[in-house]
Amino acid sequence: MSQLLNIFDTQIAALQRTKSLIGSQLESALEILKSCDGKIILTGIGKSGIIAHKISSTLASTGSPSVFINANEALHGDLGIISAGDVVIMLSKSGTTAELIKMLPKIKSKGIKTIGVFGKTDTRLASNLDLVIDASVEEEGSPFNLAPMASTTVSLVIGDALSSALMQSKGLNESDFASNHPAGQLGRNLLLKASDIMHEGDKMPVCRPENSIKEAIVNLTKKNLGGLCVVTENGEFAGFVTDGDIRKYLSTQDDLLTPVSEIMTRRPINATPEMTLAQLLDLMESPKRQIYVAPVLDPVSGKALGIVRMHDILNEG
Repeated sequence: MSQLLNIFDTQIAALQRTKSLIGSQLESALEILKSCDGKIILTGIGKSGIIAHKISSTLASTGSPSVFINANEALHGDLGIISAGDVVIMLSKSGTTAELIKMLPKIKSKGIKTIGVFGKTDTRLASNLDLVIDASVEEEGSPFNLAPMASTTVSLVIGDALSSALMQSKGLNESDFASNHPAGQLGRNLLLKASDIMHEGDKMPVCRPENSIKEAIVNLTKKNLGGLCVVTENGEFAGFVTDGDIRKYLSTQDDLLTPVSEIMTRRPINATPEMTLAQLLDLMESPKRQIYVAPVLDPVSGKALGIVRMHDILNEG
């Protein structure tokens, strides 16, 4: 087990060391990126390229226009995407990557600012960049210290630090973030409301307080939502009954003719139609309780409008 966990210690130590060394370098890089009028270009090859790609993706999703170009592909036409006003961030463990060196004249000819995130900072390539961030590590954590492990983690966290700081400097809020993730759960949680996903009208299972538990079971089975709203004859919300309520009752009683009013929760946890899915999740996953289905009530009249389930919140399809 110790062999499995040693890598954690190695990488934590590498991050702590980097944190103590590069505070001023990060601040200088942030100032360059804040003044960028164009795109933030990330580039590298191999594992450095993979980390560069991830950083670019994070920047773009947090409000900073960014693209990744593979350093090798850049030499075969992809350099055309770079234009005046951009900033180029190069990632390299060695700080001597030939493809990055060959890219530099074209980048410099456009007056583009350059930042290096290098494992070695005393190279000729490093000396020709506007700023170099020291991403060196004393130990990778891999057998024979060969495969990049701690170094890729350090580079990744450097990218995350810059992305987070840029996000804050741009004043990006939850709605802005959600608009960049419309197809995922993040977007759903922040953009959709209870009214968008609730089961309403004929799809909402209901019964009267005087209806029997047997009738409630039939209704619950037919609509299959895990809960039903109990409403009076004039449409007033009276309570809520879940599958769990019925199972709990049947564990000690067997009279299916008992009125639903005997087992319903009269003041259940409930949603309102304007709640976002994120708010619904907080409501349903409170540390003090965990519920999987809830009524949606009109905040003014208190009448039942629909039912929402945890499944509806998490289902992207």
